[in-house]
Amino acid sequence: MPEHRRMNKTAPESSSEAILEDAGCSEKVIAHCRAVRDCACEYAARNSAIDFSLVEQGAMLHDIGRGRTHDIRHAQCGADLVRSMNLGEDLARIVECHTGAGLTADECTLLGLSPRECMPRTTEEKIVTHADNLIAGKKRVTIHESIASAYHLPRKARMRMWRLACEVEMLCDG
Repeated sequence: MPEHRRMNKTAPESSSEAILEDAGCSEKVIAHCRAVRDCACEYAARNSAIDFSLVEQGAMLHDIGRGRTHDIRHAQCGADLVRSMNLGEDLARIVECHTGAGLTADECTLLGLSPRECMPRTTEEKIVTHADNLIAGKKRVTIHESIASAYHLPRKARMRMWRLACEVEMLCDG
């Protein structure tokens, strides 16, 4: 990682971990968030136009809503929590958009969620979403394994995961 992009991992990590703990997240969730952070930071370090710090913190906090619920609502719940903590809309959007490859407002409605557009738009949102798809628990998996384990999702959602993976790989290729 270039020297100007290198960060002091201790302060942001411990701060993010404290936020996750205060939100009620288990050690298992926090360990998952660390693994997603490590994966996302690998991608972010490959493109100097990416806000590395935002990716790092967004990846650490992406599952903050799991302190309240472990169902699909965790993303919107977590985004609302981030907003209530005044941590910034950029972070809230990463949390809100990280499930699968995002959800349209119509899909949110069908799932009983607030009808919000929860599709990742920025490169930082896309990187964290993709990194989350590549981490099962704490273990790194391939996008093929991730999509195969998402067999319960509609084909359209699985194709969206594949397209997101291809896009992130191209965006972070230099």
